[in-house]
Amino acid sequence: MTSTDERINLLGLAPSRLRAWFAEMGEKPFRANQVLKWVHQRRVEDFDAMTDLAKSLRERLKEIACIQAPEILLDQESKDGTRKFLVDTGGGNSVEMVYIPEDDRATLCISSQVGCSLTCTFCSTGRQGFNRNLSTAEIVGQLWLAERLIERRLPTGKAISNVVFMGMGEPLLNEQAVVDAAELMLDDHAYGLSKRRVTISTSGIVPAIDRLGERLPISLAISLHAPNDALRNELVPINEKYPLDELMAACDRYAEVVPHGAIIYEYVMIQGINDTPEHADELIELLGPRKEAVKINLIPFNPFEGSGYERSSRNRIERFRARLKAVGINTVPRKTRGDDIDAACGQLAGKVADRSRRQDRLAQMGLDRGVVEVTGS
Repeated sequence: MTSTDERINLLGLAPSRLRAWFAEMGEKPFRANQVLKWVHQRRVEDFDAMTDLAKSLRERLKEIACIQAPEILLDQESKDGTRKFLVDTGGGNSVEMVYIPEDDRATLCISSQVGCSLTCTFCSTGRQGFNRNLSTAEIVGQLWLAERLIERRLPTGKAISNVVFMGMGEPLLNEQAVVDAAELMLDDHAYGLSKRRVTISTSGIVPAIDRLGERLPISLAISLHAPNDALRNELVPINEKYPLDELMAACDRYAEVVPHGAIIYEYVMIQGINDTPEHADELIELLGPRKEAVKINLIPFNPFEGSGYERSSRNRIERFRARLKAVGINTVPRKTRGDDIDAACGQLAGKVADRSRRQDRLAQMGLDRGVVEVTGS
């Protein structure tokens, strides 16, 4: 939340925190709202340009605060219009964010960690190891940067209507920073997105799902990928810590508070691994009783070097989808976007300097199962 010169980075202050900070300075709450608009709606970095603030306040802000977004190292454009950005997070590390324009919307997929502490076997990010959590400023900074790029450089000019925490990392293992970032995205003085248009994707950190439902019930996507514990233990090893019965109970609780009454279940289609009619029937048994609160996204597996998996055929995916739809489960095949620039689901990698003692730190959190053991410096 601070820059290298110890000034407070205002990109990292959630609205409630910013208002409290202004109150500590003896300023009225509306001053915080003014600053939120300058920073997040107008994307102004220079306090001198904030002309509706008193000059004395501007001078003070220059001394104790800054507006510092991460830098973009690489900008790649896919043939389908998707753009992938490599974002510098310091120390030789970087994360990736993806801008996906469509006819009726534009979605920004953002990262929450440098690398990922989980080891989902079909995900390229999980093979990179883990370095650290992103700060709120680094998370919000991705949206701030993308909005500025749209204004100045991107030919579509399509404003971002949806934000998904589906980039690098497990968002609910960086809970506080992610919730603070989401609060900024929802605030009318900042980005003004609705709860339906900000989505957190999780592999299933059950206690954090419950806390999110109490604090900020935005859209939730569950990285399911298997209809039974044995297979999910293999594909999504955190399932050993939070098996399907616990996860589904948490999802049922969340469905009672989610804004549109439905939870998204993401299911990567892997040839011969989880895509048979028998798997579809097991998925029907798991989700059928709660089908009124279910939307399933069938995601073609996106290959990467060394994965050992293959993408299910189009016909196989369609047969799987038809089986689910026949019993009334809302099922949508997701169109693969940006796979020619490795920007599709499961392909984001960035650059991660893996840190030692990660296993010890996760064990202290009670999350030592289902993560990669890290060695080296």
